[in-house]
Amino acid sequence: MSDLNPDRLSRTMAELARSFDGAGTDLDTTLQRITTAAVELIPGTDSADVLVITGRGKFESHAATSQLPPQIDALQARVGEGPCVDSAVDTVFTRSDDLATESRWPMFTPAAVEAGVRSVVSFRLYTHDMQAGALNLFSSEANAFDEAAIHIGEVLAAHAAIAFVSGRRQMQLHSAIASRDLIGQAKGMLMERFAVDADRAFAMMVALSQESNVPVATIAARIVELGPQPD
Repeated sequence: MSDLNPDRLSRTMAELARSFDGAGTDLDTTLQRITTAAVELIPGTDSADVLVITGRGKFESHAATSQLPPQIDALQARVGEGPCVDSAVDTVFTRSDDLATESRWPMFTPAAVEAGVRSVVSFRLYTHDMQAGALNLFSSEANAFDEAAIHIGEVLAAHAAIAFVSGRRQMQLHSAIASRDLIGQAKGMLMERFAVDADRAFAMMVALSQESNVPVATIAARIVELGPQPD
């Protein structure tokens, strides 16, 4: 890793850190910057992506730098094993220096080697809300990743994990704001329709929610959808 410029690494990491300020940068863009940085900063890395596995076993490839990572992710989904799966759901990171001689994933390795992958290293991102994730680096050469590559990959994986947490919080915030606005609209419609105050209108929605076992926000959305109705 002697050909890696420390100044370039520092600048790239600083740029990634600034991308989390929420000023118009979405999750997909941030992840693409991270996988692109992995290919540019870590010698031997031919391609990279972020694999997300949901609780129902759905595999999603994000921010792939080429067509290869989604193919490898799909292969692991079919056979139910592989280094990216291990890192996403179990270990902190998984490395194979040569898949041609690898014995841990007998159903995965022959097809991966045929697809052109010899070295792979995967870093666990997070496990939350029935989801798991890993940052994955692929190389067509055996013994491509040394300890310096591992250290840089760990830093990039930490950035990716932060991006997921930030993105999830933004989605939750937007959902909460949207629910609040719907409830406010529904309250206004009930106040006008039944000549009641805001507290009484909200109590009516709560009562209907409890009776029907449906969230208040869903009740509010339905009221707004129906619009003004005669009694």
